[in-house]
Amino acid sequence: MTETSPAISTHHRICPLCEACCGLEIQVSEGRVTRVRGHDEDVLSRGYICPKGAALKDLHEDPDRLRQPLIKRNGQFEPATWEEAYAEIELRLQAVQARHGRTSVAAVAGNPSAHKIGLMLYYPRLLKALGTRNIFSAATLDQMPRHVVSGLLYGHWMSVPVPDIAHTDWLLVLGANPVASNGSMWTVPDFRGKAKALQARGGRLIVIDPRRSETAALADEHHFIRPGADTFLLLGMLHTVFEQGLVRPGAAADWIDGLDSVRKAVQPFPPHAVAARCGIPAETIVRLATELATTPRAVLYGRIGTCTQDFGSLSTWLIDLLNLLTGHLDQIGGALFPKAAAFAANTVGAGGRGRGVALGRYASRVSAAPEVMGELPIACLAEEIDTPGEQAVRALITIATNPVLSAPNGERLSKALGQLDFMVSLDIYLNETTRHADVILPAPSPLEDLHYDVPFPQLSWRNHARYSAPVFSRPAGQPAEWESLLRLAAIAQGAQGPQDSAVLDEQLFADELKRLPPDLADAARTASGHLKGPDRLLDLALRLGPYQLDLAQVQAAPGGLDLGELQPRLPELLRTADGRIPLAPAVLLQDLQRAHAALAEAPPDFMLIGRRDVRSNNSWMHNLPILAKGPQRCTLLVHPEDARRLGLSEGGQARLSRSGQPDTALQVPVQLSAAMMPGVVSLPHGWGHDHAGTRLSLASERPGVNLNALLDEQRRDPLSGNSVLSGVAVTLTPAESMIRRSS
Repeated sequence: MTETSPAISTHHRICPLCEACCGLEIQVSEGRVTRVRGHDEDVLSRGYICPKGAALKDLHEDPDRLRQPLIKRNGQFEPATWEEAYAEIELRLQAVQARHGRTSVAAVAGNPSAHKIGLMLYYPRLLKALGTRNIFSAATLDQMPRHVVSGLLYGHWMSVPVPDIAHTDWLLVLGANPVASNGSMWTVPDFRGKAKALQARGGRLIVIDPRRSETAALADEHHFIRPGADTFLLLGMLHTVFEQGLVRPGAAADWIDGLDSVRKAVQPFPPHAVAARCGIPAETIVRLATELATTPRAVLYGRIGTCTQDFGSLSTWLIDLLNLLTGHLDQIGGALFPKAAAFAANTVGAGGRGRGVALGRYASRVSAAPEVMGELPIACLAEEIDTPGEQAVRALITIATNPVLSAPNGERLSKALGQLDFMVSLDIYLNETTRHADVILPAPSPLEDLHYDVPFPQLSWRNHARYSAPVFSRPAGQPAEWESLLRLAAIAQGAQGPQDSAVLDEQLFADELKRLPPDLADAARTASGHLKGPDRLLDLALRLGPYQLDLAQVQAAPGGLDLGELQPRLPELLRTADGRIPLAPAVLLQDLQRAHAALAEAPPDFMLIGRRDVRSNNSWMHNLPILAKGPQRCTLLVHPEDARRLGLSEGGQARLSRSGQPDTALQVPVQLSAAMMPGVVSLPHGWGHDHAGTRLSLASERPGVNLNALLDEQRRDPLSGNSVLSGVAVTLTPAESMIRRSS
């Protein structure tokens, strides 16, 4: 008798686990994933894969991943049918709305939402139905300064210039670690390979960071900088550009206003005045500015470290000014604006001008924090719940988020969640946040869902369009996430009883067509009307996009469509009201006064920064075997000389507290590292899996500690509302002193 081997099928997918969005080749046999590797023919990543991509198998098979709805009864979660879950939400959410009004409901979305087209396209429908201003997301934890500056300068939040790494000859990376992240607000898989190619053609990579990171180890040059001092370094560099007559706006010259205002604003910040605050010699600041200005193809890139600090918006603004005023904005080899095939506002309508953006259209109830991009700072969520008042938040909807671990002072937020009248979560895990929910609606596995990236082609190193069909069918009865969002939107609008998601989707499509001129609406109805859900909205967006594609074309290309290298786009990408680039927005000039006052401040003895690990992007990844294996990653990196002075040793325990707040302390394992700047310690965020009532079996075996427990939720960049997560003054002592004090 001849035995036959099980049939193997091959599927091509876009990895949904980080911003690199790598193309994967997934082999399946007898209904199980047998192999995951990089897809060599993928037009964006060309075969590159990091450990997260291989972890899709672990995620799909994780026994802790929720597969049916849960309803909390008498304090315990019980399995429920989907209709039982929707009925519970209808009963309790509508009751809160009736008693306390629509503003009593809040919504929070996490960064995994950005990787799901169903959530990206249908979540706004839910928000509109809720009619609340209490909208929060993870954007105010790491990236809102970038959106603020893009909006003010170019007219839209998502008009983000990214390095043209394929052609640049001089790349300065400030406060970022793209070897670990493969880009942040910059989709650039295999950054290491591209950086080596830059060096092979004679280019230089310079890194400025308080830690000699993985990217710094690859660089031609690395400089330590005091955490939170990026603004002062950038001011010193910009002062040099003016002082040495190196201002050459190049491609942007015909579209800028406010050059003299910028010149005047940076006068108080010469390199010799900022050097001590930065920890970088004045001559180095001058040299870096001169090299940037005089290298024909050069670019400056900054990210997490430049955003998660007291001057996040100022730092981001100064990065763009340096690129622009040295002639590298919208220039080959400099910083270019991607042109996405779909969903990009800077490709829609007549190019060159638009509505622009507005900041602070309303403010949060308790702290009066200004709205940005339709959102309030997530650090304000706890106070909006636990501070009494007529407009206090009484119900919450969370989507793919775990702010108890990711937001500052998670302990306060955790207690506040326990005070809600009702909470519903759309999530794949029972985690530190969703344990407070009354109803949990699980998402399907990523391998059971279609995939098209909505935001990341707008940030990509190369223009492209890629689509992934589901590898597996959803289990019987499991709705897609977009269907759940439509059901929730109907409930929020007062609908009673079961609702047909197909009918609701038809209504949404009809609403989309109303936004088009009649002739375009008729054509879109004919072309896309036979589709449904995200496929239909994607087909419509592709047809209306700059390349005039359609869904069938993208589906027919397993490796995606290569739409070419980035090209200059000024002035057509501008969406400012007057079609100009205002170099000196009043709110940024005003905030410079705050920086000037802080220039003379003496740095504290120790400052805390976070760090990124290639195996740890979101907290739930700590529950996946392929990513959790290996050494403990939640360690405190301490310079050996600092450790010697403090009596700390490798593998020992330290007591870490925020300066002035000795009652809130963490006991952390010490890892000696000469890669740290003396006086700076580093602890990764997203850990602390020791809460009761969660179902993260593997993560709880090595829970780590929650960095954000030390952080002040009231400390924010005033323009963007972004939390200050880096450059925090801390006190560090041997853990034995904590034991003696408590005994």
